[in-house]
Amino acid sequence: MSTLPVRGLPWTVLRLHRSAAVLWGAALLAATVALVWMHAIGDEARAGIAACATPATDALPPCSAVHAITADGIYADTLAFVGTAVSYLMLPVAAWAGGALTGRALETGTARLDWTQSVTPVRWLAARLTVPAALLASGTTAAVLLNVWARQDGNPNLVGDWYQPDVFVSTGPAAVAHVLAGLALGALAGLLTRKTLPAVGLALAATLVLRNVLDWYRTSLWPTVTTTGRAALDLPRSALELEHGAVTTTGERIGNNTACVGSDSLADIQRCESRSGLTDFWATYHPRSHFWPLQFMETGLVLALAAAATLTAFWLLRRRTA
Repeated sequence: MSTLPVRGLPWTVLRLHRSAAVLWGAALLAATVALVWMHAIGDEARAGIAACATPATDALPPCSAVHAITADGIYADTLAFVGTAVSYLMLPVAAWAGGALTGRALETGTARLDWTQSVTPVRWLAARLTVPAALLASGTTAAVLLNVWARQDGNPNLVGDWYQPDVFVSTGPAAVAHVLAGLALGALAGLLTRKTLPAVGLALAATLVLRNVLDWYRTSLWPTVTTTGRAALDLPRSALELEHGAVTTTGERIGNNTACVGSDSLADIQRCESRSGLTDFWATYHPRSHFWPLQFMETGLVLALAAAATLTAFWLLRRRTA
């Protein structure tokens, strides 16, 4: 029986999983075509929501109500779909890594056959992780850059606010980190179960937990900003408000207080303060400038988890094949 040289492992991995590679390439091509088209109709989409107002007026409808009969609907819906697909890409990646990349090879015995052909278990796993990691990282990076390019000025009435979970993940390096974490968690699940279907289930569960935990705690990854006074009653649209409240004449701090929020002028605010027994207002929020600090914090955390899962996978394989 001929031996398999180590330098041929990457090519072997590509051949064994060529269906997945072709599917990945087709998905990237479809996303590229869609995003190039979105960039081309961006000006028309923005013109489609020009005749609206936020808040609505007697003459103009609210911008949130402008929808799908013109390019703005196609533009917004397509970008939303692409953003969701990119932000949840870790789920199918984890399922594939657990089921096809490692679980099935261990279940059918093909992994042990490879190990008899002058390929050590460690090099076997390294090749199975390195090749898809390179393809996934480069492809996801390209999708993120195209997504940002297609969004152009990032008008939230068309493309959503920067802090929405799918928008946030799909427009920064966190998307790449999530995909690599899905690959690592899936491979670890396959090594733990050594069965195809259990590995898929475990990988999906792990990545779902990771995604939901980060969605829940994302706003805690970077210090917030607290503003007081009348500015707290009228935060900019780009601000992610977390808490707001007021201070009474006795100095008591009231959370989630909505008094005076709808006041239109300084005189209205002063009358409301006097009537409500309030002396000040406050709001805690993340400004638009916190996008990159939050991105880098989440990316670092997810990459650390991916590295831990990868190291655990190698440790487990070495222990079982010692």
